[in-house]
Amino acid sequence: MEKHVVQSEEWKNFKESYGTPAVLAGNVLYTKHKIPFTGSYFAYCPKVNPLEISFSALDSSLRENDCVSINFDVPNIPAGTDDENKALEVFRNNKCVKSPRDQFAKANILLSLEKTDSDLLAEMHVKHRYNIQYAQKKGVKVFTAFKDEDFKKFYTLLKKTADRQKYFVRQETYYKKLWDMFKPLGMAEILTAEYDGEPLASWMFVIYKDTIYYPYGGSSEEGKSFHGSNLVAWEGIKLGRERKCKTFDMWGASGEPDNKEDPWWGFTNFKMKFGGQYIRYTDSYDYILNEPVYRLFTMANDLRWRILRFTA
Repeated sequence: MEKHVVQSEEWKNFKESYGTPAVLAGNVLYTKHKIPFTGSYFAYCPKVNPLEISFSALDSSLRENDCVSINFDVPNIPAGTDDENKALEVFRNNKCVKSPRDQFAKANILLSLEKTDSDLLAEMHVKHRYNIQYAQKKGVKVFTAFKDEDFKKFYTLLKKTADRQKYFVRQETYYKKLWDMFKPLGMAEILTAEYDGEPLASWMFVIYKDTIYYPYGGSSEEGKSFHGSNLVAWEGIKLGRERKCKTFDMWGASGEPDNKEDPWWGFTNFKMKFGGQYIRYTDSYDYILNEPVYRLFTMANDLRWRILRFTA
């Protein structure tokens, strides 16, 4: 698979600009995070291809940076493939252990863009086609963000959606930094659907090599009846085709797509109706350099997430 955008030089520059130390070593990018009350760090390495890791170079880098472990979070390898078997062998040979939790979604929806617009529409769920046409007929328009006030519309909808659905989003400065750095490079666009001047849905798309990603977005309650999200998604798909992308990566999906009790079922069902392929990734693994500190940190981090879930 292609290198994921979060393993790119551009993502490294973004993270460092935001204040998070980022290191390229052993053919992978990782970020450093301070472990409270210690002089040590843990390293975070999402969406890496394990078959490309140089463990000797990575080990040296981690020791130089006082890291007690590195978390290979949801490696970019589909489960149930020959590549997964090879990746698991790499992890075993380097004495990695299965991570206690994943931060990235373990499943995803990938839509091939190597088709015509008419083919893409034809392969969508009939309800999605209808909703796109309904939004267009009602006069919903999609605009590309250029100014700070355009970005404000995006973040306002992102935050409102997160509050409504009770999930975590970062501070506004994080997304603004990403947009400010990636848009001049042609790597980020924000598309906002509006009706009569009111924003209904707004998504940020990230473009890297031959993939367009949808990592962040939000919508208003009014956006549901006008189907602003359907129209923004369709315009994002067309944007990807205009930029010669081969794949639309929808960033994440539920691990149980048929389980309507799963809190991620709703947006997973929405994404799947665009006609993409549902895939699961291989497990996350940790490479440990300091076992005692790693165990203490893992226990404390597990308690932290339990508290966050309880108070959500």
